[in-house]
Amino acid sequence: MLEIKNFSKHYGSKAAVMNLSLTIEQGDIYGFIGHNGAGKTTTLKAVTGIMPIESGDILLDGVSIKEKPLECKKKMAYIPDNPELYESMTGFKYIKFICDIYGVPADKREKNIRKYAESFGMLNDLSEPISTYSHGMKQKINLIAAFSHEPKLMVLDEPFVGLDPVASHKLKEYMRELCASGGAIFFSTHVLEVAEKLCNKIAIIKNGELIRSGPIEEVRGDSSLESLFLELTEGIKNA
Repeated sequence: MLEIKNFSKHYGSKAAVMNLSLTIEQGDIYGFIGHNGAGKTTTLKAVTGIMPIESGDILLDGVSIKEKPLECKKKMAYIPDNPELYESMTGFKYIKFICDIYGVPADKREKNIRKYAESFGMLNDLSEPISTYSHGMKQKINLIAAFSHEPKLMVLDEPFVGLDPVASHKLKEYMRELCASGGAIFFSTHVLEVAEKLCNKIAIIKNGELIRSGPIEEVRGDSSLESLFLELTEGIKNA
């Protein structure tokens, strides 16, 4: 489904990501783990077409996001680590705006918006301006909008930050549901316990380089994911 091929990115003379190659297949919940500044967000932004690819390529269903960005973006949803929404809109208008962009039919959007708004406890808040929302509420609006257009691939950057326990539980449930229906998830997280329980595959990145990837049982071996991560990233400050 998603293939990252020898992707590299520099900021001036500093290499943020170096020759990264990963394959996320249909049905995967793929966790992307690394210390702060390891290159996770840079990679996710390149996957979604937000950041130009200076070296290598990224393919979705065999189509290059460099060559056909709109075709690829139509199949995916992106949840950034910091919700950036149009705060003058109400929650409902923003979700409707996203559904309009993706061409979601009226009957499907109505059903999906109600389903996800109820699940995330936002149904009674949709008429309020986004400017009045907390960080967690903005995150929920992003999630409702993303799930409502039924993406094939969902890319999430630290999606559990700011969510209450009920919303976190619902998000995990819907991530599994999307993958069971033939989609895939690629997400970064610092919450190693979540990755260990939720993911079937993980990749660990250190200083822009991939140091371990594959099925989670194979990657962690007899260790816990936390122990493995601390061992592999030893010596890095602010990890």
